[in-house]
Amino acid sequence: QVQLVESGGGLVQPGGSLRLSCAASGSIFAITTTGWYRQAPGKQRELVAQIMIGGITYYTDSVKGRFTISRDSAKNTVYLQMNNLKPEDTAVYYCNVVGHGQFWGQGTQVTVSS
Repeated sequence: QVQLVESGGGLVQPGGSLRLSCAASGSIFAITTTGWYRQAPGKQRELVAQIMIGGITYYTDSVKGRFTISRDSAKNTVYLQMNNLKPEDTAVYYCNVVGHGQFWGQGTQVTVSS
């Protein structure tokens, strides 16, 4: 089992920045991939960014150049730095890990509005 605790969401104006954190505990040795997903009202959950073993990263096209996923192994934490936020980035953001199973965090709300 892996437990995930997310933090860092909030309300920000367009063009602003937020950093999301995902702290993992439990069977973290088995984790191979950590990702951030988001789900906007009335839409399907979508993959935003992933970081894999070896530091390989993936970003969906709409966030390339604006979001950065990173990992602090000493703190068992993965971050999503979000810059130049747009209203269409508004969603609940979920942390996800894949290891001996797949685990989700509780979600954190990001609202981009003036």
